[in-house]
Amino acid sequence: MNLFATRAEPEVFEALRRELPQAEYNPRARTIRLIQQPLEQREGVLIVSAGTSDLAVAEEAAETATVMGEKVERLYDVGVAGIHRLLHNTDRLYAANVIVVVAGMEGALPSVVGGLVSVPVIAVPTSTGYGASFGGAAALLAMLNSCASGVVVVNIDNGFGAGYAASLINRLATRNKTGES
Repeated sequence: MNLFATRAEPEVFEALRRELPQAEYNPRARTIRLIQQPLEQREGVLIVSAGTSDLAVAEEAAETATVMGEKVERLYDVGVAGIHRLLHNTDRLYAANVIVVVAGMEGALPSVVGGLVSVPVIAVPTSTGYGASFGGAAALLAMLNSCASGVVVVNIDNGFGAGYAASLINRLATRNKTGES
């Protein structure tokens, strides 16, 4: 049996660990996982975050995809304010089968990534930011209005939904590449 829990506070993990000492906690993602039946790790999922304030949601997406059998790569702090950091990693973008892009503030990064690649981009707006971010609504609306083809959007702070969808897409992509049915 494998177990995965999201939005878990440290107290919940401590209580669970008394019964299941092999459980692991990711405090940034606030996830708990217990893997007793490891899955084969498929390559192809890349998680990208615009800034460090987006890491909790990015890590939730990464943990979710990992539990579902993905070998997740991470590319963090490559937002449009320092776009050179993203452009120095285009080889990693081009190698992915699916990319989850997590961004707050103005939510521009998914459009940039979507314009560079020819694979699905799952955009995740975050509630982080200041000024007129409106708890993530500004990023959500920007992502919904992306002119880049292949960008789909999940709800604000929905790292779980993005990681889950990325795993499903990658499973199909790797099955098609290997010829499995």
